[in-house]
Amino acid sequence: MNAPAPPRTQDLSEGMLGVALLHIERGDLISARALLRQAVAHGVSAGGNASLFHGAPALEFVLGRAGHAGNAVRDTVDRLVTTRLQEARLRQASGEPPSLAEFDLIRGLTGLAALFLTRAEPPPLLEQVLAHLVSLAQPVAVDGRALPGWWSMDGPGHEEMPGGHSNNGVAHGIAGPLAVLSLAARHGIQVPGQRDAIEVFARWLDRYGCRYWITLGELTTTELPPPLPARPSWCYGQLGIARAQQLAALALHDPARQLTAENTVMGALADPACLSRITDATLCHGWAGLLAVARAVAGDSPAPDRFAPLIDDLTGRLAADLDRLPKPGFIEGRAGAYLALDGTNTTGWTRALLIT
Repeated sequence: MNAPAPPRTQDLSEGMLGVALLHIERGDLISARALLRQAVAHGVSAGGNASLFHGAPALEFVLGRAGHAGNAVRDTVDRLVTTRLQEARLRQASGEPPSLAEFDLIRGLTGLAALFLTRAEPPPLLEQVLAHLVSLAQPVAVDGRALPGWWSMDGPGHEEMPGGHSNNGVAHGIAGPLAVLSLAARHGIQVPGQRDAIEVFARWLDRYGCRYWITLGELTTTELPPPLPARPSWCYGQLGIARAQQLAALALHDPARQLTAENTVMGALADPACLSRITDATLCHGWAGLLAVARAVAGDSPAPDRFAPLIDDLTGRLAADLDRLPKPGFIEGRAGAYLALDGTNTTGWTRALLIT
């Protein structure tokens, strides 16, 4: 009989780190310390799967929200980011398209760039990560066809997608690099080609962002069929992508794009048919994610008051559904839902979602 898998204690998404994050935001450092001790009791993961949501980078993010991320964990993160960059450059030199795990928010370099942006003094390594994300704006040749530089042959669950696809969401797709490049620009951090890359990614999402992803067959058709009805979620849907577009507009000083993004959020949240596709209270694809994004969008809008009734409605929906969540964690559990319901962001916990 096989031994049971060890608990995912260093998993920010579902493990103890996400619950500790809730305690830190609420100022309960005693409870947070107890969970953090459990999370690191058997060492800290710094292998190839370490990311913003797992292992040493996840630990740094949570410790950083309490102001206690030390040099040891930061140095470990810097070493693994250096390795990840080397691997990405070798892949790029080979001419192969990237995997989602190379560049996305949950597993890849976008998430690690987001982590670097939370440091009081972002390291020089951040500019190297941003430069690699900028390079994704350059086309890649796949079987003799020029395709977007973020075109990937694998899906979010590591499944093969014949012909490949462009993933468009914040969690696993090109909206993540768009958001982190735009946020970096707002922090005054610029690398060559950054503005052009923001424009390339934003224009792609103008056309295809109404879909979770687009396949080779869809890309090469003369006329795309109408998109299927979809959840307006943070991870893939309209709200997450609209926030990335709003951030791009702020970085580009483009009021027309900003208004379009904000109107998209307003339209989705005022549409009963759209809201009927939300079936739980999670941050990932439920009420908590919609509420967190709506607050962030309103916070950067020149007319924040128009979002107030929608935010009140989302708050009520979240409160009604929250206790039905079976998991305790951050992305798909009660900790993340309570963070959104509490409505505070003292620690900057929303930076893990790339919405601030």
